[in-house]
Amino acid sequence: MVILLTGASSGIGYDTAIALAQQGHKVYAAARRVERMEPLAQYGIVPLRMDVTDESSMVRGVEAVLANEGRIDVLINNAGYGYFGAVETVPMDDARNQLEVNIFGLARLCQLVLPAMRAQHFGRIINTSSVAGKSVFYYGGWYHVSKYAVEALSDALRMELKPFGIDVVIIEPGAIKTDWGIIAADHLAATSEGTAYAGSGKMMADNLRNMYRSQWLSDPSVVRKAICRAVNARRPRTRYRIGRMATAIVFFHWLLPARWWDGFLRIMGKRKLM
Repeated sequence: MVILLTGASSGIGYDTAIALAQQGHKVYAAARRVERMEPLAQYGIVPLRMDVTDESSMVRGVEAVLANEGRIDVLINNAGYGYFGAVETVPMDDARNQLEVNIFGLARLCQLVLPAMRAQHFGRIINTSSVAGKSVFYYGGWYHVSKYAVEALSDALRMELKPFGIDVVIIEPGAIKTDWGIIAADHLAATSEGTAYAGSGKMMADNLRNMYRSQWLSDPSVVRKAICRAVNARRPRTRYRIGRMATAIVFFHWLLPARWWDGFLRIMGKRKLM
């Protein structure tokens, strides 16, 4: 199959591109920093320079794949990042960028590939979401907004596209050992400094860093494997909830009264946990 994969310059996206190519798929790996993807060429992967916040680069990328292959069978929306901070203190430009990368870029790429998928009466869209799209953590407001939106958009797409033979799949990782938590913690520390949230923001940032540097989290390979299963399955599941604590987090967010959940999460902003 012909696959377009975003967020492929590092981490899970990079490893997933290699795994899919080794399974015999034709993979186009897209990211802003195309120089980081040059080693992928040895696997027959085609690097594409693409910024999911830039309309022209997304259009050029999709047109390049269609010009070379005549089809796009699978779109994997993997690009994204985490920006933590109090809703009051996160600059609106940064909040908008979080949504541009995590939801609007994803949605626009879906729009761009769908005419070709409908014409071929087959396609698969795989959106990387998170358990953050089913639960809310302290100081995660804008990130959670983006992931809740991915969940809702994916559900809407799945219903709309079923008559055209197009599947929509959501990947919902839990606690995965990547740089995501470190990046989120750095943003939280920066936006909290010198504000009314400075004390709890710093503690929460420290707890995030400690957690994402620990050996307790799941290996990123569980996400790669879930994406590959979603690509190769004859009838993929609508959701792949994977990684440590993924199911438990969603279950307890649903089970606990809102004030109990709020109180439990506030502890992370007041006590050193690890």
